[in-house]
Formats: sequence, structure tokens, C-alpha cells
Amino acid sequence: MKELVEYIVKALVDNPSKVEIKETSGESVIIIEVKAAPEDVGKVIGREGRIANAIRAIAKAVAAKQNKKVSVEILTEDKAQNKTI
Repeated sequence: MKELVEYIVKALVDNPSKVEIKETSGESVIIIEVKAAPEDVGKVIGREGRIANAIRAIAKAVAAKQNKKVSVEILTEDKAQNKTI
């Protein structure tokens, strides 16, 4: 799952070397956190979140075949703290 999301995100951004994907797996739940360079976050999210929602839909379809649930979180860097979108 991590490899799939990483492949999609790296294809979208200008700085693929700055993309970080963290996967946390439970018994029936997978959480994937995506970090990208600040100038690339907008490309990962897309207008009105369309690209982010498409990435989530693909991940959910793959997870459903494995009888698991998945959550894809895109992390952005704020001056004070990390925020999840």
C-alpha cells in the first residue's frame, strides 16, 4: 500500500526526493501519512482536494481487496505545528 501511494505522489510533485511516506499498520486498519515539500503540497491536494480524494479512493479500493480499511493523511508544515488535511 505504501509503495502505491508513494508512486502516485512522486509522479505528481516537482521534488520527488522530498516525499516521505509513513505507513502504520494495525490488524484491520492502515494509516498512511504523506509529507512533501511545502511548494508541492498543493499538487498533492489538488483543487478542492480532488487529487487527494482520488489517491484515497485508489488506496481504499486496494485495501478493500485485502479486507482492510485505509486512511491517507496529507501532512502540511505550518509555522507553529504540523497540520493534517
